[in-house]
Amino acid sequence: MLQCTVFFGLIAVALCGEYGLSGGHESLGAVGGGHGAVGGGHGGYDAESHIDYYSPPHYMFEYKVHDPHTGDIKSQHESREGDKVEGYYMLNEADGTIREVHYTADKHNGFNAEVKRIGHAVHPQVYGYQHGQQHGEHHY
Repeated sequence: MLQCTVFFGLIAVALCGEYGLSGGHESLGAVGGGHGAVGGGHGGYDAESHIDYYSPPHYMFEYKVHDPHTGDIKSQHESREGDKVEGYYMLNEADGTIREVHYTADKHNGFNAEVKRIGHAVHPQVYGYQHGQQHGEHHY
């Protein structure tokens, strides 16, 4: 009788190990996911079902600012199709000129820009005192 108990006990342990029920860490994968190698590791991820998706980058944006109170006037437009970027921007400089820049960039030619300055710079006359013409004393 003792021999039968030992025999059936060994069979039960062997069967439990085969179905992942023995409590061992690696056996969890045999039942569906888990950490083990059988079934694919965490969550049952299967490398054969992975599809590597590539989409060429594509975007276009533009913005404009026109604030007469501060004199902040500028705009920009840019677009990208795959590895090629094209765009331009314009802004009013403090000296009254307008800077206009047209640019392109790609992996073969790098970044190239054409810069134009429109108008003539205006530098207002600055009046101030000269150090040698002071009158009176300094009180600190």
